[in-house]
Amino acid sequence: MTLLEQLKNEMKNAMRAKDKLRLGVIRMALSAIKQAEIDHNTEATDENVLPVLTKMVKQRKESIKMFSEGGRDDMAENEQAEVAVLEEFLPQPLTPEEINQLISNAITESGATSMADMGKVMAILKPAMQGKADLGAVSGQIRAALNS
Repeated sequence: MTLLEQLKNEMKNAMRAKDKLRLGVIRMALSAIKQAEIDHNTEATDENVLPVLTKMVKQRKESIKMFSEGGRDDMAENEQAEVAVLEEFLPQPLTPEEINQLISNAITESGATSMADMGKVMAILKPAMQGKADLGAVSGQIRAALNS
């Protein structure tokens, strides 16, 4: 079952259960996916849906940080609940050991020797890590590996 089908089935289940929060989050995700389809003139495949869901989770995590700093714990809790719903549809996160192994394999595969080759390494890693790891943090690890 594709992610899109999974989301649609869970939307129906949320409607039946009268779970307003879950229903709202899933509808928001489906809307964002539809918008991405229109913007990029593509069909919703798992490869296209995953970045949309990942972006939504990242946005909410940033909001949680801002709300917490602003003393709005009620809003932060709401955002955290939305993150929990969205993360159900993302693949299992990679362990630090798996991330390090993928980075070394990508550096070896691309023949990277300096920071100038970072784009090559990221091009190899991005499809393998999309939705499974924070690519911003991974890029920092790649920099450290290439500088040493």
